[in-house]
Amino acid sequence: MESTEIKKIPLSNLHEKIGGKMVPFAGFLMPVRYSSDIEEHNCVRNGVGVFDVSHMGEFMLTGDKALELIQRVSANDASTLFDGKVQYSYLPNRQGGVVDDLLVYRLTEDWYYLVVNASNIEKDWDWIQSHNTENVPMKNLSDSTCLFAVQGPKAIDTLQKLTDIDLSAMDYYTFKSGTVAGIEPVLVSATGYTGAGGFELYVDNKDAEKLWNAIFEAGAEFDIKPIGLGARDTLRLEMGYCLYGNDITDTTSPLEAGLGWVTKFNKNFVNSANLQAQKANGLKRKLVGLEMIDRGIPRSHYEICDAEGNKLGEITSGTMSPTLQKGIAMGYVPTEFSKAGTEVFVKVRDKLLKAVVTKTPFVKPGV
Repeated sequence: MESTEIKKIPLSNLHEKIGGKMVPFAGFLMPVRYSSDIEEHNCVRNGVGVFDVSHMGEFMLTGDKALELIQRVSANDASTLFDGKVQYSYLPNRQGGVVDDLLVYRLTEDWYYLVVNASNIEKDWDWIQSHNTENVPMKNLSDSTCLFAVQGPKAIDTLQKLTDIDLSAMDYYTFKSGTVAGIEPVLVSATGYTGAGGFELYVDNKDAEKLWNAIFEAGAEFDIKPIGLGARDTLRLEMGYCLYGNDITDTTSPLEAGLGWVTKFNKNFVNSANLQAQKANGLKRKLVGLEMIDRGIPRSHYEICDAEGNKLGEITSGTMSPTLQKGIAMGYVPTEFSKAGTEVFVKVRDKLLKAVVTKTPFVKPGV
């Protein structure tokens, strides 16, 4: 049975000291904001900000059967990875839904690093272990690892002061392990959840505060700020990135959620035959982006309706976009309503407000 106790991330006291408003999230006490969500959102879009996302889970898989296990439990094709490459993937369940989405890092051909969502650490570990028929050595590093996401157009100028790794030479979704701020090893990954560019840094708990302080010193000239989960959510939604628990769940089809691009049927994986059949038979609904035409903020679970007020589906994620200054959302609608430009309505306090189906990202990366 999963523990109901709220955990603290290693730098919890530091966040409280610098004004972080701490709230329970995914089983952890996390900083939701330090100043205001809009100020923090704009800081990342235009400059540089740092998220402490040390609640995320990290598993190490090693040995000559590690890739085989990853191939069995994940939908993407991890055999295409090379040393220093990262891949976005998901773990399908047997019911046609998603156990979790995750990142797969290849350090060497028999050494992999999986990064999973905080709320699913125990569930994912048990799920992968249940398929571990070849006794692949697995290590759960979640409790000993801190993760900082340094995001925004000034992230590279900030971090380059602290490391000999040539950050400008790193392609999107690659990583390097090296020395940062005199700390070794730090895994530096050209990934993120904001669309504003930047890097994610994995570091041992004992060195976390030293690294955090060094990043803020290096970014002072760019007015670097700590960023909370509030702005993380508006930033990822402007990019149309899925959030587990909202847009993808144990019961949502990954194909309907738009994850067909990471679903590779050139191999057998959990539930692959059923997903292939679903694809062949045609999808009944799709996850779409919505932009509000009428003024109003679309919230999670609000109904998406047709012009007559008949329910088509519901919002899975929604907010007021700080960049676009209008309501944006994602939600599931029947396939015939999924084409960009289709007019739909969102029910807000019993009023039908006009919206339009929009291609994501709502905001172009780097904007």
